[in-house]
Amino acid sequence: MNAIAKVWWLLALAGIADLAHAAINLLFLNPSVGLRTFAAPDAVWDMGMLALVAGACAVAAGVWSTGKNGTWLLALHGLALAAFGAIAVSPLVKGPLSFRPISLVFLVTAASLAAFAWNLGRRPIAWMAFAFAVSFPVVGFLVRLAPPWAFFVWMSSYLAFCAVFLLWLAFRARGVVLSSSLTA
Repeated sequence: MNAIAKVWWLLALAGIADLAHAAINLLFLNPSVGLRTFAAPDAVWDMGMLALVAGACAVAAGVWSTGKNGTWLLALHGLALAAFGAIAVSPLVKGPLSFRPISLVFLVTAASLAAFAWNLGRRPIAWMAFAFAVSFPVVGFLVRLAPPWAFFVWMSSYLAFCAVFLLWLAFRARGVVLSSSLTA
C-alpha cells in the first residue's frame, strides 16, 4: 500500500471515470424517455474518452510507483483500458464493432487487475476480476448474449467493479498518506 500511497488521487480519478463510464452505458440503453435524455447522442465518444482518462490515470499510477508491489500490472490494466477508449473514439472505426476484438481487450484489463489484486493480497477481489477475465472471451467467442442490451449491462457491471476496487484502493492509500503525516 505504501507503494501507491503517493498516487492515490490518480486511482481515485480512474475509479470516478470508470464509474461515469458504467453509468453512461446504463443510461444509454435505458428505454425510459426520461433517463435516455441524459445520455447524449455522442455517448459512444463520451464512453471512449472516459475509458481513455481512466486508462491514462491507471498507467500513470502504475508507472509512477513502478517496481513496487507489481504496480506494472496496474499500468497494463490502464493500457488495455486506454486501448478500448482509443478504439471507441477512433475515426477509423465505422459503425458497430464486433464484440470479439473488444472481448480480448477486456480480457487483458480484467486479468491484469486480477493479478494486481492478487499481488496486493486481496484474494476475493482477485477471484472476481479473474471471473470477469474468463467470461469476456467466453462471451466474445462461444456464447451470444441474447438481448442486445445484455452486453451493456454486463460491461457496466465490470466497469462498476473496477471503479469500486480503484476507489477503495485510493481511499486506503490516502489513509496511509494521512497516517504517515500524523506520525511525522
